[in-house]
Amino acid sequence: MKEQYPARLELFADNAQRIKKAFPWQNAMVNRLAALLYAVEDKVADDEAIRASYELIKESTGIFSQFRGASVISIAALLSLSDEKETLLANTFAVYDLMKEAKFRASDYLVVAAYQIAANATSDRYQRTVERAKLFYDSMKAKHRFLTGQDDYIFSAMLGLSDIDVESGVDRMEQLYVTLKPEFMSGNSVQALTQVLVLGEEAPQAADREDIVTDVSETYEFLRTKKGFGNWSIGKQELLLLSSALVAFRSVEDVQNGVLTTMLSTNITNIVIAQQAALAGAAAASAAAAAAASSSN
Repeated sequence: MKEQYPARLELFADNAQRIKKAFPWQNAMVNRLAALLYAVEDKVADDEAIRASYELIKESTGIFSQFRGASVISIAALLSLSDEKETLLANTFAVYDLMKEAKFRASDYLVVAAYQIAANATSDRYQRTVERAKLFYDSMKAKHRFLTGQDDYIFSAMLGLSDIDVESGVDRMEQLYVTLKPEFMSGNSVQALTQVLVLGEEAPQAADREDIVTDVSETYEFLRTKKGFGNWSIGKQELLLLSSALVAFRSVEDVQNGVLTTMLSTNITNIVIAQQAALAGAAAASAAAAAAASSSN
């Protein structure tokens, strides 16, 4: 590992413990995402700033709003990193409505996708970006009908924001998926990794198969040794996902010679939010099914 990379992993592990202590009632997966959002900015998690943004969201929405769903701490963490929280949140509401009009379904995923567009496009580009996002999503769905779902709304939004051609972008992601899938058990984790690599396509070496596998494995093993990341605290699929994101983030930094835009930083972490929300949803559904089975016995 490069010298500065272990320091970022240490920061991530420390941030996870800090946010866990500040928000013990929140989903552990979402708390780790908030920790990641700060770590990839090389910042110590500011739990007071996150709490202030959390309260702002509550004050601005109704009790049944999707904005208060499982992703609320992640959105609060993102807002806490902005100097214009109120304006950004209002713009996110506006984009959310545009995306629903484009036939995206209301969900936690759509909240994050709307935030992504609001944070990285001017208001005059909202409509066009939403239209491009829908084209990307429909094309991805055509390639992988059962793999592509609402958790891909965020990636669709990021592609909508980019200058990537719809057809060539989807084809490139498919090539990467076919290359990387044999190395990993989880289709969703591989998809997360290929999505990031498509955004960093300026450098062919960013998609080198052997290097990616080695780096993800080393990151995975390193984090396993940290408090809060042992076998009893975090599952293999989630840790693989987080490791993939950290490696992909570093790869894009290398591509751009250390000059990483705020947009690309947010892109990477928001991909993980989408995939992480899918894991959290699956876990919740499994727990509910187990409870129902237990009560019927």
